[in-house]
Amino acid sequence: MTTTQRVLLAVCGGIAAYKAAELTRLLRKQGAQVRIAMTASAQQFVSPLTFQALSGHPVATDLLDASQENAMGHINLAKWADTLVVAPATANSLAKFSHGLADDLVSTLYLAATCPLYLAPAMNQAMWHKAVTQDNIARLKQQGAIIIGPEQGDQACGDTGLGRMAEPAAICQQLFNTAPPVDGLLHGLTVLISAGPTREPLDPVRYLTNRSSGKMGYALAAAAVQAGAKVTLVSGPVALTAPAYSEVITVESAAQMCHAVLAKAAQADIYIGAAAVADYTPSTVFTNKFKKQGDETSLSLQKTQDILASVAALTPAPFTVGFAAETNDLENYALDKLARKKVDMIAANWVGQQYGGFDSEQNALQVYWHNGQQHLAMTDKTKLAAQLIALIATRWHEKNTT
Repeated sequence: MTTTQRVLLAVCGGIAAYKAAELTRLLRKQGAQVRIAMTASAQQFVSPLTFQALSGHPVATDLLDASQENAMGHINLAKWADTLVVAPATANSLAKFSHGLADDLVSTLYLAATCPLYLAPAMNQAMWHKAVTQDNIARLKQQGAIIIGPEQGDQACGDTGLGRMAEPAAICQQLFNTAPPVDGLLHGLTVLISAGPTREPLDPVRYLTNRSSGKMGYALAAAAVQAGAKVTLVSGPVALTAPAYSEVITVESAAQMCHAVLAKAAQADIYIGAAAVADYTPSTVFTNKFKKQGDETSLSLQKTQDILASVAALTPAPFTVGFAAETNDLENYALDKLARKKVDMIAANWVGQQYGGFDSEQNALQVYWHNGQQHLAMTDKTKLAAQLIALIATRWHEKNTT
C-alpha cells in the first residue's frame, strides 16, 4: 500500500476502540486519506467527534445516509476506499463478515468493498480460542481477508492471553510495509526459532504429541523482531498467529522440523530451540487405522534426531539456546543438557499443575550458561520473552566481542 491511498477505517464496539484513534493519527501521518465508519456499539466507547477531529472528515454511522444524494452512503464509501481496515474487529463482526450478513453500516461496507481487506481482531481470550471464532477466521482468510494479530497480554476483563488488538503502529507497519520499530538489541542479526509441538503419526487417524501450545516460542519470535532481528520461525501445529515481519515455516513431525531447522541454521546468528520436539517416533506408521487387539498392546518407538545438538555441532554454529521443561531436579537436568549438547544457554522451567509452562499464559525461567545463571520471575510470556531475548542478546555480544 502506498501513502496516496484512501483508507476506510471501520471501528467496532470493544474496549480496544480507543486504539483506533491512535491508528487514525498514524495513518494520516503516513499521508493516507482516512474516512471513519463506526458501529452503534463503538460509539459507546469513543465519540464520533473524536474521529472527526482526527480524520478531518465527518464520521459515517448510519447505513442509509439521508445526506447523500442517493442515500447510499455505504456504497459510496465502499467505492471510495482503496483499503478497508476493521479495527477493532470484534467476534460479532467477524461472524457477520464470515457469513455475509449485512445488518448495519460496517458489515454492509465489508460486503460491498472490493478493495483489500484488513482485520485486526480484539476480544476476550476465551472468545478468540472458541472453535467457531477460529472457523470464522479460517473462512475469512480463504475469502482473501488479511488478519493482523491479535496479540497476547493483559486484557481489560482481567484475563491474560491471546486476544488483544494489535498495536496501531504494528497495523500501520503491515499496511505500509514499513520496518518495525526496534530497540536495536539484535539489529542486523538473523534469529532462527523453533516453536510448538510435533506430531508423530501412528496411522491415518492417530499421532503422538505433547501439550506444548507454542506460546513461548511465538512470543520469542515477536520479541526478536522487536529487537531488530530478521526472524525465521519453524512452527509445529499451533492455533497462534505468527508475528509480522517473520518468515514462518510450518511442519508437523520431528523429522520435518529437523530438516527445516538444519536448512536454515547455517545462515543464523542465533538459534532458539523452544519447540517441544518428540524424543521418539513410531517405528512403523500403519497404512490403515490401527485396531484394538486385546486388553494390551505395545508400540515400537525409535529415537528422533536431536535437533538442538545437531545445530550446536555445526561449524560454525549459531549461538544456540535450548529449553528444558522439567517436573523434578530442574537444575541438574538443565546443567547436564547444557554440557552434553554443547549449547550456549539453557532456559529451564518447571512444568506441572502448580507451575506455568504448557497450556499457560505465564511462565518463569531459570537460565543457565557456562559459569553463569539468572532467574526470570513468573510473568506473562510476552514480557518473559522480551527479558530472555535481552539476556540472549547480551550473551551473544559478549561471546562475539571477546
